Amino acid sequence: MTASTNGIKYYFSLLFKMTNRRIKDFGINPVVGYILLLAIFVLLSELLFYKSEFWAPYIIVFVCAIMQLELSRSDRLDFLHIVFNNKTKRKIRIVENLLVYIPFAIILAVKLQFVVLSALLAISIILAFVSLKSRMNFTIPTPFSKRPFEFAVGFRKTFWIFPLLYALVVIAICVSNLNLGLISMVLLFAFMSSYYIKPENEYYVWIFAETPKTFIRRKVFNAVKNATCMTLPVIILMLAFFYADFLLILLSFLVGITFLTTVILAKYSTYPDEIGIPEGIATVLVLLFPPIALGVVPFFYFRSIDSLKRFLND
Repeated sequence: MTASTNGIKYYFSLLFKMTNRRIKDFGINPVVGYILLLAIFVLLSELLFYKSEFWAPYIIVFVCAIMQLELSRSDRLDFLHIVFNNKTKRKIRIVENLLVYIPFAIILAVKLQFVVLSALLAISIILAFVSLKSRMNFTIPTPFSKRPFEFAVGFRKTFWIFPLLYALVVIAICVSNLNLGLISMVLLFAFMSSYYIKPENEYYVWIFAETPKTFIRRKVFNAVKNATCMTLPVIILMLAFFYADFLLILLSFLVGITFLTTVILAKYSTYPDEIGIPEGIATVLVLLFPPIALGVVPFFYFRSIDSLKRFLND
């Protein structure tokens, strides 16, 4: 066995152990954690095909490609470049992308989408050679103020996704497919909610001279305001062309706002630790079955207040 093979084997073995350790830190057996993640993935995939059978394969390709591009972040590539030579680094990136590809490929195979499956395989291999390392010396402007930093930072990292999702809405209008437009709205809220998953440094909470209740309410208010700003073009277009379904469109928007709020509350309910698997599952359930938010949101809210009392004045 070559040194390169040993290095790759050690890298993925270490990655697997670190993942298991993080799952155990949340008080969940790794096997149970993987089964839950798999169940959620299958459930969401089935829901996607049920809502829009024609566009579902292409949305799956889009989501898979986004996840693979996330593995091409400059900090990850810099680490691999320091530890491994170029040949080994390329092998690792190909294997990583294929590991992401496999669950999506299984779904596509079950749905007999073999052409899309083959195209996704080619895309996965190509993206293994893509680097998102930026050499630009300018700052991307955002429509947000500096104080709600989550949106400003998150938007600069994912700004290119918004034109794609807006274009998806235009396609939905052209083909008269309401479900495709609703899926675009859901993806918008999913990306915007991802801005709040990682907890910030404790200092960025401690500096606010306010009570935990005021802090949480301000966070939610800013998030809802910014999310509304980014989804307003979608809502206007959909209401203009699918006016007969305006109640469903507005209801979908409210579900998205509720999901975003739940993510923020889940984040601070475990602060300064990261969102745990139980909190993550509860948050996903809010998206799949919105009425459960009536219990989940208040629960996370009061837990957030307790968690923030260590850093803010009560």
